[in-house]
Amino acid sequence: MSNSTPWTTKIQPPPGRETKLSLPNQTTSNPPVFNDAIIVRSRVFIDEQNCSPEGEIDSDDARSWQWVLYASESESESETTKPVAVIRLVPPPQPPHELLTHPATASTSNLPEYDWVHEPCIKITRVAVIPEYRGKGLGRRLVEIALGWASSHAKDIDDAAANLAAESNESASFQKWQGLVLVHAQVDVEKMYSSLGFQTDKELGIWDEEGIDHVGMFKRIDISH
Repeated sequence: MSNSTPWTTKIQPPPGRETKLSLPNQTTSNPPVFNDAIIVRSRVFIDEQNCSPEGEIDSDDARSWQWVLYASESESESETTKPVAVIRLVPPPQPPHELLTHPATASTSNLPEYDWVHEPCIKITRVAVIPEYRGKGLGRRLVEIALGWASSHAKDIDDAAANLAAESNESASFQKWQGLVLVHAQVDVEKMYSSLGFQTDKELGIWDEEGIDHVGMFKRIDISH
């Protein structure tokens, strides 16, 4: 692998609920960039980390933005390009935290699907880099790309949240996003997010997702509405 490997990124806007999304080994109508994102996510989360295939594509995928990072390398007289890393940005609102930390009791406590009470935040999630491309700062690069985009696209984020509020009959509860960012970080990458300015919210505790310990971390970025 050449050290001069050029990197390119592509953005996948929210596909919308009308688009049927599926894993790449199934008959799919996925948009091409989304399909590349799922190829990376499947390899890392399903094949490597043994997460459930049934839970890899969730309800957030239809309403989220994703960025895929591609590696282009020249071999002889040909050039190959392949997806090697991905990140997803979920607009507000987010589910109540108790659904993650106490799923058994939350299912019987009549919690709403989304938290419309607290300050809205975007969530950075599904950050993945395939094994042979790790150690190059690609995860960090994608976080910076996603947050840079968010800082100048607050209106798009607000519009996505407002549309969901209208669909959920929660328009009266809609609040504009003020730059708060949440990440559910696997504990082994907590230090990377700390170096990017995220602070661990110890009140959220440590919880298990698919057998992997996670912590909640927050950061506030400057935005322009």
